[in-house]
Amino acid sequence: MKDYYKISEISKIYGIGVDSLRYYERLGILKPHRDRNGYRMYSLKDIYKLNMIRDLRGLNFSMNQIKEYLEKQDIKNTLEILHRQQKLIDMQMKELIQNEKRIQDRITSLTKAQKIKTGEFIVKEMKARRCYQLSEHITRDEEMDFVMKKIHRKYEGKIPDFGNQAIGAFLSMKELESGISNVYDAVFFVVDDDFDECNLELPTGMYLSYFYKGNYEQNGKYVSQMFQYAEKNGIKVCGTPFELYEIDNRDTIKEEEFLTEIQVLVEI
Repeated sequence: MKDYYKISEISKIYGIGVDSLRYYERLGILKPHRDRNGYRMYSLKDIYKLNMIRDLRGLNFSMNQIKEYLEKQDIKNTLEILHRQQKLIDMQMKELIQNEKRIQDRITSLTKAQKIKTGEFIVKEMKARRCYQLSEHITRDEEMDFVMKKIHRKYEGKIPDFGNQAIGAFLSMKELESGISNVYDAVFFVVDDDFDECNLELPTGMYLSYFYKGNYEQNGKYVSQMFQYAEKNGIKVCGTPFELYEIDNRDTIKEEEFLTEIQVLVEI
């Protein structure tokens, strides 16, 4: 076995690019000497370090961690760095489990939404829903997206997954009465019990509900039909109608696949 190897030989044996070997040298991890022709020559000690780099990189150690470890290598330091890495892996595993749950929740939600029957008026009882609301007069879909982005940025550290949040908007009754659809006075999302910035509660009670598919320009027509249905059936409307977006542009770019629920608080 040779005592020294050229950079091309090391690169071939370990499957490591020449640039990576030079990078390790710049970090001070490898210290090849130069032969008479100026070529880098790697010793068996350098090869040992390459074995350590490969193993530690396999454990997701950074190059700075590897450098620190190789400079202070003893049992105490080995145990400390391994325990530190174990805690990091535990945190990553928890995040992966949470992400898996969020993905599964969204799969379940979308699968269930695809089975919802549209075009029917239904009265259903709902428990109280805590919400965060942002009052904005919105006249275009792009403005709705912008408002939701503002909320997302403000609370992205507190709300783990906006993709699974129930998002809604209060329709502008003033505009609806003027025959103008798809205009809103406020946007909201339903929050968990531990979210401390709730500024709206949709109260427990009976709600008249209607699901429709397609673009939002239809909502004026359906709200009008909802009020007619309520009057015909002796149902008293007690609040402002709002939409909840079961399937929207978070899930599809095809408007015909959008699924929206209109709800309004009522007394029977």
